[in-house]
Amino acid sequence: MVKKPLQKWILISIGILSVVLATGGILLPLLPTTPFLLLAAACFIRSSDRLYQMLISHKWFGVYIKNYRENKAITKRSKVMILLLLWCTLGYSAIVVFSSLAIRIILIFVGMGVTFHIIRLATLSSESDSGK
Repeated sequence: MVKKPLQKWILISIGILSVVLATGGILLPLLPTTPFLLLAAACFIRSSDRLYQMLISHKWFGVYIKNYRENKAITKRSKVMILLLLWCTLGYSAIVVFSSLAIRIILIFVGMGVTFHIIRLATLSSESDSGK
């Protein structure tokens, strides 16, 4: 069958793209890291056991997946860092980059939505719970 190898390569490609986007999400607070890593894990588990094992055992990425998969939670330190980076980036963008009032208002609403989501996530009781 020709579909199986093609499906495998499509899933691997989507998984790799998701890891790249997740990496960008670490640096850009508006780009979500965990959903892209979960998508990559789902793609890899269906297409490449080797890539899946590499992802879930990765020093940084594996912790994101484990915490979300097992606890639906992140550490307090992660919450603080995410929110700090989010609002610094949004503040800089609203003050320096964009002069349009409409865009500034959109940025504030996006920031409020992301903040609400992050706060609603459960908080791990200690760094040791995060698999470190």
